Amino acid sequence: MGNDKNTPVIQNRKAYHDYFVLEEYEAGIELFGTEVKSVRQGKVNLKDAWCNIVNGEIFANGMHISPYEHGNIFNRDPMRVKKLLMHKKEINRLYGTVKQDGLSLIPLSVYFSKGKAKMKIGLCKGKKLYDKREVAAKKEAARNIERSMKEQMR
Repeated sequence: MGNDKNTPVIQNRKAYHDYFVLEEYEAGIELFGTEVKSVRQGKVNLKDAWCNIVNGEIFANGMHISPYEHGNIFNRDPMRVKKLLMHKKEINRLYGTVKQDGLSLIPLSVYFSKGKAKMKIGLCKGKKLYDKREVAAKKEAARNIERSMKEQMR
């Protein structure tokens, strides 16, 4: 992924459980100083996060960045809406796709690339309950096959 050394990658595992990820995009995140320090420490929660497009700009909602411990009055609201940085063409194309196909924009991960905070956004389609069961059944079958192969090797 081309990450810096010692930079945490925060994954949104729930997104892969609840959605089919059709496409992935990278966006910069507009953060303040103490927020960047908290992200570097890995104090980010993407569990219920989602993105929306308003007036040609893209925003991340529900992304929780814990306040920096050594911060003071400069600490920001942990749940504030963060502006994402993408090219206008990409945003307009995403807007059209989301409106037309009824898809969702979900943050998949946060990481650092060349010292800049980045977010991987997924163009996602919601999974139904039977889809989730099907995926779980496939994983269980693969686990059982793996287990029986190991036992045969002994």
